[in-house]
Amino acid sequence: VQLQASGGGLVQAGGSLKLSCAASGRIFSIDRMGWYRQAPGKERELVADISSGSIRNYVQSVKGRFTISRDYAKNMVILQMTSLKPEDTAVYYCNAVVTDYQITRLVTDQYWGHGTQVTVSS
Repeated sequence: VQLQASGGGLVQAGGSLKLSCAASGRIFSIDRMGWYRQAPGKERELVADISSGSIRNYVQSVKGRFTISRDYAKNMVILQMTSLKPEDTAVYYCNAVVTDYQITRLVTDQYWGHGTQVTVSS
């Protein structure tokens, strides 16, 4: 299974960005998909995730500003970020809990995409 992330970049405070992530491979099902971020000198933290039943979870600092959604048909997760702040600056990582076909059995595991930089200037 591979997670391919796109989006990110440089934006001024108050601006918006969209991150997308698509899962590919021999996928049987995807449970949770989400986004984590890691700022310099800080631990990686969960930003938002969404379950297979569309239950959303956000870190308090992004509530009301970020929206996570899924395209179930395309195995994608999207993070729409608005009213961005300099403290949102970090490397953002896509994450998914995926059940995939491995030889003769189904295996559930957690996968990570490559990081994508989000920089918010003041």
